[in-house]
Amino acid sequence: MVWTPGVCVLVTSYFSIVLLLTVYGAHRGFLVMSCLRRRLPPAPMGTALPRVTVQLPLYNEAAVAERLLLACAALDYPRALLQIQVLDDSSDETTAIVGAVCARLSKDGLDIRHVRRGTRTGYKAGALAHGLSSATGELCAIFDADFVPSPDFLRQLVGHFADGAVACVQARWGHLNRRHSLFTEVQAMMLDGHHLVENRARAANGHLFNFSGTGGIWRVSAIADAGGWQHDTLVEDLDLSYRAQLRGWRLVYRPDVVAPAELPEEMSAYRAQQFRWAKGTVQSARKLLGRVWRSTRLGLGQKIEASFHLTPHFASPLLLALAILLLPTLALLPGADPWALALVDLPLMICTTGSLALFYVHAERFQGRPGLGALRRLPALMALGAGMTPWVTQAVFAGLGSVAGEFVRTPKRGTGPRRTESAPWPVAELALAVASAASTVAAVLNGHWFAAPFAGLFTLGYGWVVVLLLTERSMACRPGSMPGRVEWDRKAHEATGAGALDLCSTSRRGGADGHGR
Repeated sequence: MVWTPGVCVLVTSYFSIVLLLTVYGAHRGFLVMSCLRRRLPPAPMGTALPRVTVQLPLYNEAAVAERLLLACAALDYPRALLQIQVLDDSSDETTAIVGAVCARLSKDGLDIRHVRRGTRTGYKAGALAHGLSSATGELCAIFDADFVPSPDFLRQLVGHFADGAVACVQARWGHLNRRHSLFTEVQAMMLDGHHLVENRARAANGHLFNFSGTGGIWRVSAIADAGGWQHDTLVEDLDLSYRAQLRGWRLVYRPDVVAPAELPEEMSAYRAQQFRWAKGTVQSARKLLGRVWRSTRLGLGQKIEASFHLTPHFASPLLLALAILLLPTLALLPGADPWALALVDLPLMICTTGSLALFYVHAERFQGRPGLGALRRLPALMALGAGMTPWVTQAVFAGLGSVAGEFVRTPKRGTGPRRTESAPWPVAELALAVASAASTVAAVLNGHWFAAPFAGLFTLGYGWVVVLLLTERSMACRPGSMPGRVEWDRKAHEATGAGALDLCSTSRRGGADGHGR
């Protein structure tokens, strides 16, 4: 092989990207080691019960609104100390459903209030801030529309607020429809990794982590001290969490308390969710990283970890660039060349498998499930991550170039009728699927035996996204043609408690669990 200037530039670019991705991979391994070294302290016991306001921000959630309200009405907490606010910004039949349920529950003696604004200013953050103006609780629990809190949720978490330095307690997310499809199983596995490795490691080591937007409780005075809910980013939860911790407040994580919810069952809904999270996290990094590094309250380790925490989505543009450079790199560099093996194949294998396997196996084992299940689903998880890179990359650049933006809700299924919105044409994903297929062929022909499986995963990932989006486009033309939904059995829910398995869902494949979301 002749090392021309063009080949040198190509190899240098490729190797630089792999190196940066390897840094993120090594950080995942560090988080797993942190979980193994340190454990979270036990939950406090026997404290007085404070007054709690439960806030339920809703926008056009007809399919799940009644289920949420009935679950909150079943909370095992003294009625004299409980207020429920339904923060309803809806413009559809949700308002009528909520009004009827609230009226029925009020007759039963529950302090439940249907709060309507004249505008959607600030979206969810604006609704939460508006609700606080009439909240009577010293603590505020928040649940998104698709959550189904267990009756003992509040009692399990409020004891932490006996410590006056605690601003927020976050519970783990559960998945009502984990077993609906391979797509939801992979999403559940991804979120389990976040909750059971990232959050646990950061909380146990005194690093900054964040309230996840739902399934947790805030101290109202801490919200005010941190500057209140702000809507200049799309992730008001991450923003407030960091501002509170920079003010000296502390967040607590409870992985043993589960708040179950739905996962998106369609690619278009999942993309909307991931775009908002990625764009908002980048916006928060722009807003907060400077404050983090200027803070005199934080140590160097906390600042470094916060930098990783606020920049994970930058891995998507790197992975996208890697997929684009893969074809010319594999075509030009012979696999038999030891330099090619060292610079292309081996780093690619290490940075894309080792730390991921360790990360997700640990999350599975924490839940009492065999790690082999994570290994079986790992190729699908890697494929989905690769397939989402064009979309998440758009979100990253959108976050770098703007503040706030429209808060696009993630569509919920619930027990209502199946509605499918028309998905966009997956032009970029289709082109990348073709290029990745060519990369797979080039890897085989040139003897890149380590790189070939990963090029194949890129192909599968982009192809998977293409197939799901095209399927959803066709189904959108046939309303009601998609069977299966998340059902809620109230009696079963009340009987199980927060940490139980098989919480309360049925689906196309059946079954459910109460483990992380």
